[in-house]
Amino acid sequence: MIHRSIRRRTVLQALAGGVTGLSMPSIRRARAATPIRFVTSWYAQAEFGGFYEALAKGYYAAEGLDVRIEAASPQMNVPQLLLAGQADFITGYDFQILSAVASGIPLVAVASTFQHDQQGLMTHDDITALDQLRGHPILIASSSHVTFWPWLKEKYGFDDAQAARYTFNLQPFFANPAAAVQAYASSEVWDAQRNNVPVRFFPFAGLGYPPYGAPIVTTRQKSVGQQDTVRGFIRASLMGWRDYMNDPALGNDLILKANNRMTPDHLAFGIATLKKAGALISFDTATRGIGTMTTERWKATRDFMVAHKLLAETADWQSAFTTSYVDTLRIMPS
Repeated sequence: MIHRSIRRRTVLQALAGGVTGLSMPSIRRARAATPIRFVTSWYAQAEFGGFYEALAKGYYAAEGLDVRIEAASPQMNVPQLLLAGQADFITGYDFQILSAVASGIPLVAVASTFQHDQQGLMTHDDITALDQLRGHPILIASSSHVTFWPWLKEKYGFDDAQAARYTFNLQPFFANPAAAVQAYASSEVWDAQRNNVPVRFFPFAGLGYPPYGAPIVTTRQKSVGQQDTVRGFIRASLMGWRDYMNDPALGNDLILKANNRMTPDHLAFGIATLKKAGALISFDTATRGIGTMTTERWKATRDFMVAHKLLAETADWQSAFTTSYVDTLRIMPS
């Protein structure tokens, strides 16, 4: 991930005009644009490239949406922006959504960016299996104590004394050859390579961790009451992701404008990493299209949380998502 010092930047949709041969003014004359504020869970980078591609190519505008993309800082409570009416859509986390809905907060996931969570552990290269980390310091964010940490403890025999605070500064990891750190292959691994630190990356998805990655989230009220807007936003976003993974140039131009700490080399690394991980692809997407979600996968995450005492067995989990949009859109990978 990008360091915390990066300032939040807003991408202006005006940059998208004319990319697909349709000017923004002509679209707006034909159809009054609905303003949409979309807040991503981190700074502009390849992990959000499809959304910037959709903006650059005018896909949102073609749906009658005047989309503004904003990046959250680590301190922001992004779901709270939805509830306060300060955002229309966000990217979230399956655990976060299920916990919120169990508490009576009306959030709903309407599509999934990635078919698997892209998170994992990064270790120094002498570690060849995660069970070798018993007794080693493992740097994790505070939120990770109620997501993957209980599972890692049970699976590999770790204990809470090992959990050290991760502030999204990798210097403590670089300085301690015994340490491990939560990571994304497209972000922290990039930073390690730039600092000439040999590392290994262990993706959680390959170890039985069930959540989707970066689902698109809105409020239940909007999902029920503004279906055309929600459908249009999802369709444009998924078309953007389809295109971005084939030719990211236009989306990358907007990302570089939005994040002055991002570089073309880092973007290229991030895209290559997402492709290698098959982030957008699963068995389901072959017939259902990218962005798809299934009740079975959400139940697997619910069962996982219940098993690790992160969610009450009686919690209302089925209200946390709807497949009604992605079931009909069928934006196929190309």
